[in-house]
Amino acid sequence: MAPVAEPLDPGTRSADLRRAPPMTLWPAGPLNRALLIAAVAVVLGTGGYVSYDRWLAEDPACAPGVAKRGPRHECVGVTDGGFLFAPSLKQVTGRIKAENDSVAGKSPATVALMIPMISDTQAEQQEYVEQVQGAYLAQYRANHQANGKQPPIRLVLANPGRGYEQWRTVADQLARAAADKKENLRAVAGINISITETEEAVRYLTKDKGIPVVAGPMTADDIKNTAADPHRYPGLARIAPGNTDQADALAAYGSDIKPAETLVVEDIREGDNYLASLRQTFEKLAKGAPNAPETFRSPPDFNDEGNLANDFHQMVPDICSSDAKTLYFAGRPVQLRLFLVELSNRKCNKHYTVISGSHASTLTVDEKFADQWGALTNGAGITLRYPGLAHPEAWGERSTTPTGGSKAALQELTDLVQKFGTKEPDSIGPANLSDGRVIITYDAVSTAIAGIRNDAVGSVKMPSLSEVADSWLRLHGNNRVEGASGWICLDQYGNPYNKAVSIVHLDPASKTAAFDGIAWPAGRAPDPNCSIPN
Repeated sequence: MAPVAEPLDPGTRSADLRRAPPMTLWPAGPLNRALLIAAVAVVLGTGGYVSYDRWLAEDPACAPGVAKRGPRHECVGVTDGGFLFAPSLKQVTGRIKAENDSVAGKSPATVALMIPMISDTQAEQQEYVEQVQGAYLAQYRANHQANGKQPPIRLVLANPGRGYEQWRTVADQLARAAADKKENLRAVAGINISITETEEAVRYLTKDKGIPVVAGPMTADDIKNTAADPHRYPGLARIAPGNTDQADALAAYGSDIKPAETLVVEDIREGDNYLASLRQTFEKLAKGAPNAPETFRSPPDFNDEGNLANDFHQMVPDICSSDAKTLYFAGRPVQLRLFLVELSNRKCNKHYTVISGSHASTLTVDEKFADQWGALTNGAGITLRYPGLAHPEAWGERSTTPTGGSKAALQELTDLVQKFGTKEPDSIGPANLSDGRVIITYDAVSTAIAGIRNDAVGSVKMPSLSEVADSWLRLHGNNRVEGASGWICLDQYGNPYNKAVSIVHLDPASKTAAFDGIAWPAGRAPDPNCSIPN
């Protein structure tokens, strides 16, 4: 412990103080001061980083495990539900805290939901609420409706900040929880967007820290293991169809689309894995189109509208003069909203089908789109279609698809939503399944739990991190996860094979995503055993 300076004797005279030599911690002089600064930098940059990071993580400015970080001074870190990241999360966070308290002292395994939980936009915040709701429902089902399977499941919320800006600090907290036998963190789920920061976070968690990760609504094609690079992210499992799989499903569903009648509209902003793979996907579908893609560049923050309405206004006349009937839009939801509004004001009398990626589902909860549904009415002559991550009608009562999904699994989730998705104080708040985010996050956490419990057999009460990661290798065939979004059959690289893709369109009458049908990346439904070909 550092010595404490003694108070000055009241009798000490100022003159005596002036005569006393100055006390220094380092010899004076510019060179020595420079050496001191360099030494401090080295300490903080190496061994000091851990203690400095630990101190910040435990800074009580927000709560234990949650500290103010970054230029916005937002509270980031990990909580068991004892801290509220945003007012909109109050009800579901309270349920998580109560459930965690109920399994305390029962040697639970911990699963972390790692997604941003603070946003300046209403649409994003609603998405975060839905994903936390899905995670809680998976935890509740595991602890109360799984025939007493062990170990119990503890759920923690890991907020890496807007745009995952503070992912490294949170990842280090999770790594400490994985090494702590009281915490027993065994998997990280969530990872809800495909950008450079999430790619770095997934690589760090899986490769550097050995922590299994189950990505939820992440669809970029380049954040996954492949035959060419099978150990790029060791322990990564994905449950949503990637952009290429979505494109193959769209091609199978819309086989009557003629490439000569298509046009790609694409965002060329760098540093966004979702945009990069969506551009490649749509350029492939539009191969043979007579016109080169119409391009634009969104602001660094893709929630920023910038001046893109002006760009789209200038773009629309060229679209009208082309032979295109189908427009492939490779962009984020904010830019898609601006584009649809400008396209609805076009001077030409043509009907257009606009096809975009799964992130288009955000429009259903975007308050700025609430007054723009008229852009999709019959009079406007625009149909927006996209591959949804999941849809409650995919395996509903009217479903006739014999394989690839489970009516029972979807019904189980639907029953849980009816039980907890209310405005009552002890509920999780109103829950909406139509945009798929509750469903896909529920499936991601359920898959993590399946991996943990499949290894908790015999004398093994708590599997190791590597055992959980290896369990992804067995989640296929008869050991598949009966997801509410469809069967989850993982290949040897942790990717979903031939996962069902719900094709939807935005319905201006109901102002929701209307279900069109199921399409398959392989062009057909899987066999009854969910076999993966060699």
